[in-house]
Amino acid sequence: MTAATLRRALIAGARRVIAARDGLNRINVFPVADGDTGNNLAFTLGSVLNGALSRRSRHIGELLRRIGDDAIDGARGNSGAILAQFLHGVAEHARAQPSLDARTLAAAVRHGANSARGALAQPVEGTILSVIDSFADAMEEAATQLRDDPRGGFTRALAQARSALARTPQQMALLQKAGVVDAGAQGFVDLLEGIAEFVEGGPRALRVRGHVAAANDLDAHALDMHDHDAHPAHDAVDPERRWCTECLLIVDGASGRMIEREPLRAALEAIGADSMVLAGGATRMRVHAHVGAPQQLFDVCAGFATVEGMKADDMLLQSRSPDRADRVAVITDSAVDLPVAIAERHGVHVVPVRVNLDGRDYLDKIGLATGEFYRRMAASRQLPRTSQPPPGDFRRYFDFLAAHHPDVVYVGLSRAISGTLQSAEHAATRGDTAKIRVFDTVNVAGGQGLLTWRAAELADDGADAEAILRELERLRPLTLTWAMARDISHAVRGGRIPAWAEPAVRFTGLTPVAKVNTDGKLGVAGGLFAKAKAPEAFARYVARRARRSLGSTTRLRAIVGHCDAAADGERLLAALRARLDLAEAYLVETGPAIGAHAGHGTLVASLHPAPA
Repeated sequence: MTAATLRRALIAGARRVIAARDGLNRINVFPVADGDTGNNLAFTLGSVLNGALSRRSRHIGELLRRIGDDAIDGARGNSGAILAQFLHGVAEHARAQPSLDARTLAAAVRHGANSARGALAQPVEGTILSVIDSFADAMEEAATQLRDDPRGGFTRALAQARSALARTPQQMALLQKAGVVDAGAQGFVDLLEGIAEFVEGGPRALRVRGHVAAANDLDAHALDMHDHDAHPAHDAVDPERRWCTECLLIVDGASGRMIEREPLRAALEAIGADSMVLAGGATRMRVHAHVGAPQQLFDVCAGFATVEGMKADDMLLQSRSPDRADRVAVITDSAVDLPVAIAERHGVHVVPVRVNLDGRDYLDKIGLATGEFYRRMAASRQLPRTSQPPPGDFRRYFDFLAAHHPDVVYVGLSRAISGTLQSAEHAATRGDTAKIRVFDTVNVAGGQGLLTWRAAELADDGADAEAILRELERLRPLTLTWAMARDISHAVRGGRIPAWAEPAVRFTGLTPVAKVNTDGKLGVAGGLFAKAKAPEAFARYVARRARRSLGSTTRLRAIVGHCDAAADGERLLAALRARLDLAEAYLVETGPAIGAHAGHGTLVASLHPAPA
């Protein structure tokens, strides 16, 4: 098998998955029934289509290396991350090969399967992992029997993968109850079946799938442009245009629609965009500009084409890194509830989570302000969704900070709640591993914020990475977070709470209270029979348990968050001040990481011991 053959086969496979995304979304029930597995796999494979598969490679090893790198950088969601790790593992084994025979291909697939399984702390059977393993087993068996026939071996392995997919409901009760196969596993089989179409039909398989993602019409110059490599260095940062913003514009060439460069340029100039670079062609274009509000740029671009690959870097914050070169850099993600004043005081970098609302993606707190998120959510008929930043986002931040600081400490969202931490870990392994440390807060919202605050404070005091991590380890079990939901209908619609709970709560008048447990998961901890004075009742609930866990004389720090309920948040904070010795406390607006699932009116209280 040559590089040209594999490239075309993978284009066919990726296009099949992208075409099937809606069906995959509909059968998505594990790990959460949030209906986004198809989108996540499509985005992951889209990054490969837009990168490695968009241009020829000299030999198969080079092609696989590019595929692995692009898949990791663009991975999205749980299944997307697993598939990316599989492709990366295949590349690791075969990167030195000029071509592939049956044995080498089988060995590379087995290495990829092992790599995918090793990426998860707790692998679950009946998922994409099981199907990947069955495919690898069959490839190895066929390689010993059909030594010179990779096509025959692939055909046998595809049949085995289909059988493994059919068995997934028997391996997982959740799938059996829903009457579906695992969505991620189905997506992997779709990928294999697209490859099979090419094996049987040749180039016709590519034509049948149309011009999805414009994979054969890409401008390599546009795709290879990263950060500031393709434009002049900044002499000074304009505070009015502090965001270095980029996105990728795509149109379907078969539709006859084209991206008009000059009208796009004029529209961006009208919003005050500066240092513009519009690289690419009529069907695919990379947009770069310096702006004061990144979402304005994304909204303008959306009027010309589909917007993908959004990023926005705060150049003012980046410009301070050389001045802080002797200090550890602290970075977190936008699931955190961290007061803006604290983040700016200590120079904390924040990687944005993705928010999907009304079919469009936004960069949390950068492209979509929290208040605007709640306004749009109230008017929307669709549930908003959040997804972890791809490893490429973390890698961009890590690489930049590692170049300017002795060490980088990422203080992340609980692994048990999101794949965000795993995404950061993937990125860390591909950067300066001696400098980058990833810390699991086993917390969320204000709890994550308190630990980030302490890490940044220590970094400013000159502490090294080891000292910071020791303090975070000490504080982690002492950092407590509770949440109170006035209305659970949103969580019921999203599948986070069973449907029977809503009428029960309404009938009893109970206001549910949840707590972040020691395993990092959010679980129901009790309830309050209070409506008009719910914030005060919640404060009494939290204060009693905080004194019991942390000591009645301990001075505390607190972060109180609210989901579009500022008045209730102020009442909660005032009631906590009256009952606890709070050295410092802040009220913040809780972002989509909680708000998208808990809904309007939710209050969050996080506490831990204040520094001496």
